[in-house]
Amino acid sequence: MDALLAFAAALLALRLAGLLAGRYRSSGRPELLAWAGGLAAYSVAAAAIAWGEAAGWDGRAFRVYYAAGALLTAPLLGAGSLLLAGRRRAAPAALVYVGLAVGISLAVPVHGAFAAHGIPASQDHLAFLPARLLAILANALGTLAVVVVALRSFRRHPVGNGLIVAGIAAAATGSGLAGLGAAGSALGIAIGAVLLYAGFVVPTHIPRVFRPKMAPH
Repeated sequence: MDALLAFAAALLALRLAGLLAGRYRSSGRPELLAWAGGLAAYSVAAAAIAWGEAAGWDGRAFRVYYAAGALLTAPLLGAGSLLLAGRRRAAPAALVYVGLAVGISLAVPVHGAFAAHGIPASQDHLAFLPARLLAILANALGTLAVVVVALRSFRRHPVGNGLIVAGIAAAATGSGLAGLGAAGSALGIAIGAVLLYAGFVVPTHIPRVFRPKMAPH
């Protein structure tokens, strides 16, 4: 069941990432590209969970899950929110961070034996420095950025912003908290994907501030 939930979440997040990437191509708004990157990372993390649950967890599946879910998803979504708020320096900072996170995820030693099922707790397989500390800081800052920017327009668009914030919270429960040693759950990953999809896509619920401006004809 966990493998199926994670696989469904991966497909949904990938679909949403593709939609946002298409909107970026038509509008050129950098926040859409950052959000697409964050959701693509979320999709990869969910796919890694499906891989681990279906074939048995090992160092390869765990490394992909940790890199995409714990190190990249929330920070990239947070960078998108900062770009939306006009903080253009978030773009180069995000690029530097992605390079750092990918480098650490490839270089950090992964130790310990893995259970066949159940998302591994990072404290059992990674040292606190540097990967787990980086995940804690990056996820806290990325989630904070999403929440603050969403709350700025919450009164005008409560449903869309509420869904997005709830989706980020579920995503953190499912993957971002891995930096703290929590194992997370496939159900949290799936709920996060559904809430984020609804918050970004459902036409009657999307806050105007998250929509790309239509190109003039």
